[in-house]
Amino acid sequence: MRLVRYLHEGEIHYGWVYGDFVGPIEGDPFSEYRRLEARLPITAVKLLAPVQPSKIICVGRNYVEHAHEHGVEVPEVPLLFLKPPSSVIGPGDYIVLPPQSQQVEHEAELAVVIGRRGRWIGTDEADKYVFGYTIGNDVTARDLQRRDGQWTRAKGFDTFCPLGPWVETNLDIRDLPIICRVNGEVRQFGSTRDMVFSVAQLIAFISSIMTLEPGDVILTGTPAGVSPIYPNDLVSITIEGIGELSNPVSVETTVQ
Repeated sequence: MRLVRYLHEGEIHYGWVYGDFVGPIEGDPFSEYRRLEARLPITAVKLLAPVQPSKIICVGRNYVEHAHEHGVEVPEVPLLFLKPPSSVIGPGDYIVLPPQSQQVEHEAELAVVIGRRGRWIGTDEADKYVFGYTIGNDVTARDLQRRDGQWTRAKGFDTFCPLGPWVETNLDIRDLPIICRVNGEVRQFGSTRDMVFSVAQLIAFISSIMTLEPGDVILTGTPAGVSPIYPNDLVSITIEGIGELSNPVSVETTVQ
């Protein structure tokens, strides 16, 4: 199933995608629900970020070549940081470049959506806690990341976590190509097979620290090739088996 959140006639719904059509979902998609007939053309709705996570747990340097392009070592255990829920945007929404940074970069990533509440989850049972997978962009103010020494500000601006276009619930993630294009030019090309720590290992490690809740998102790290983005750019990320997440780029013109 492809799970979506969408806006139609002023109301937000959970739904599912069948071909080029969307059907509403009654109930809680992470618990008991019923799928209604998919009769609404997908072009008639606005797709939103497919989930509203209570937290976004991110993994740094989980691809060897990405660590090397920044001149740092691969960590011995997963290197974690958080992005706030306020950073989440959906397909087609603008990534807004903040005035505090002069070097904002894209980071294409496989995103894991948690389906069940869990703590101290073993690697052998981790797949039971996965609802599905979507595409994430861990947008990063690289100059602020270097300046601050810790990553909260660099990763936490509003619009710095595009997610979408939907959650794919049936997916073999062992060797999925991840491609990021900016204005049609390939910037990143990698595969999930190159992760240092697997999804199961990440779920086990993270859940030994914090309780995972339904709808939480784990961003699993980015392949090499990150690069700056600028106003009027279009950032498009494709992951085989999921689809494409595209977001235009603008600049914040009004400082509150």
